Amino acid sequence: MTTAELLLHPVRLRIVQAFLGGRDLTTLRLRELLPDVATATLYRQVATLAEAGVLEVVEERRVRGAAERTYRLHSEAMIVGPEAATQLTVEQHRAAFAAFTAGLLADFDRYLARGDVDLGRDLVGYRQLALHLTDEELTELIAEQREAAARRAELPPEGRTRRLLSTILMPAD
Repeated sequence: MTTAELLLHPVRLRIVQAFLGGRDLTTLRLRELLPDVATATLYRQVATLAEAGVLEVVEERRVRGAAERTYRLHSEAMIVGPEAATQLTVEQHRAAFAAFTAGLLADFDRYLARGDVDLGRDLVGYRQLALHLTDEELTELIAEQREAAARRAELPPEGRTRRLLSTILMPAD
């Protein structure tokens, strides 16, 4: 199974998203974060991600005779690089983008369902901006954004709100 196929499963995608930000989680904590996912399905998909090397066990302890594992996202294993992306068909890219946008919609729906929603206070936003750039200028912009995000991704979670930053970049007619 390719990395893209592995990550395009809707439940596996949500599991991976739960780990974003350097989180270490047990399956019990994952069940709390994804209460709408059946327990057997959750365990099966966590096992699939662990076998593929996307999740790694960082701690294991005995709880009432059973092994409780704590997992961490092995972020390099989940990257679909340029070479792998060229191997995908148009339909696979369409499915990947649909899964990505469905994940965004689901995240936004969960935010809205919290009840106490204030986009201004919560600094929630969505926008589209058209830029006229050469390939060189675009490459420079991407590098600057990665650098800025990487610096902040290293900040410890204590005293901070976990936020999701999603990007889509494509040529426009």
